[in-house]
Amino acid sequence: MIPKINTLNEITKTGVVAVIRAETAEEAEKIADACLKGGISAVEITFTVPGASRVLESLRERFAGKSLILGAGTVLDSETARIAILSGAEYIVSPSFDRDTAKLCNRYQIPYMPGCMTITEIVQAMEAGADIIKVFPGSAFGPDYIKAIKGPLPQAVLMPTGGVSLENVQQWIKNGCVAVGVGGDLTGGAKTGNYALVEETAGKFVEQVRIARAK
Repeated sequence: MIPKINTLNEITKTGVVAVIRAETAEEAEKIADACLKGGISAVEITFTVPGASRVLESLRERFAGKSLILGAGTVLDSETARIAILSGAEYIVSPSFDRDTAKLCNRYQIPYMPGCMTITEIVQAMEAGADIIKVFPGSAFGPDYIKAIKGPLPQAVLMPTGGVSLENVQQWIKNGCVAVGVGGDLTGGAKTGNYALVEETAGKFVEQVRIARAK
């Protein structure tokens, strides 16, 4: 298992997490492969995918020894988190904050990224040891909301998911996010089997993050 600090460093270095909602393990593998080729090493398999734990196991075996950082998303409770970790997940992402999941992830030294929107939720998650706060849904307020959070909570480590596109990703980063989570805007090409487009789009997202950080 990769040490927790290494996982967090790799995610923040690239600055993009690919959110994968695939129908099959084969499709998930192809998307993950395309993202990796495009420069995104962190992929998140959501537990809305049928047989998500088996998809995680398949990806862990398929990419053994490679630089893929495998995470599980849409994790609602500690029971699902433990299944995901045993299946190979190296970080856990939730649409909401759950204290028992935070406790379990801390116990096994697995990064936890709960979805929060209000200042109260964010503070509660930080107090429970959440490593990165997933600002969700990001589309509700947009990039300017990050500056509003950073006013009273400059120490908050933030990553939006939802509402992140090639057009606004620079603004999210410049406003103080350490990374962004991207789903359909990144993986849309997979719906028509165009994995080359997924790879190309991944490269564009990585480049936009790099440009934003250089400014």
